[in-house]
Amino acid sequence: MFENMGDMGKMLEGMQENAKKLQAELESKTFKVKSGGGMVELAINGKGEVTDINIDNSLLEDKDSLQILLIGAINDAYKMVEQNRQKSALGMFGGMNPFESK
Repeated sequence: MFENMGDMGKMLEGMQENAKKLQAELESKTFKVKSGGGMVELAINGKGEVTDINIDNSLLEDKDSLQILLIGAINDAYKMVEQNRQKSALGMFGGMNPFESK
C-alpha cells in the first residue's frame, strides 16, 4: 500500500512540474490583434499584459472611434489568451475534457 502512495506522490510531483512548465510556456507567448482594418494593432503576452500598441495617426482626431477600436482590440486579445490557456490545459489531459458530459 505504501508503494502505491509513493507512486502517487511521484505522479503528482510530475504533474506539478508539467503545470509549471506549461504556465511558463503560456506566459512567454505573444498574441497580436488588429482592429479597424489594422488602424489599431495590439500585442499582449500570455499573462494578459499589453506589451505594444500601434495607433494609426488618423484616429488621433477621432476619440470615439479610437476608444471603440481599442476596446475591441483589447477584448479580442484577452479572448485569444484565454482560449490558448484552455487549449493548453486540455492538452494536459491528453485531449480529454474532464468537464464534458456524455
